[in-house]
Amino acid sequence: MVNIHFSASWLNQLNSKIVDPYNLSMQQYNVLRILRGQYPKSVTVKFIIERMLDKSSNASRLVDKLLVKGLVERTQSPEDRRRVDIRISDKGLQLLEELAIKFNALNNNLNLSEEEARTLSDLLDKMRS
Repeated sequence: MVNIHFSASWLNQLNSKIVDPYNLSMQQYNVLRILRGQYPKSVTVKFIIERMLDKSSNASRLVDKLLVKGLVERTQSPEDRRRVDIRISDKGLQLLEELAIKFNALNNNLNLSEEEARTLSDLLDKMRS
């Protein structure tokens, strides 16, 4: 268990080094990836919360910060005026494309073959089941 915690912390540090120069947190990056997965559809904050990796994050606050950076767009639902819809912006999509190159390079430098990475993933899935 200690090795799993240590490795998770080590990976978080590596990931943060990629997003930090873009003034982005890993939680904000997670929100952008969720929104990209739904693009071109808009989604609610509730939808984002349900899919976030870090369930303790304040999704509304994260969306507000991404809005200020121009990475997401927020609109009022035409069907329900109380509902706010969130969609990734073109700027957000471009940023994810740029970050994908950096994350792919990191993944390729983790000293694991594809088979080893698949086995590790399967073992972690098994542990959580």
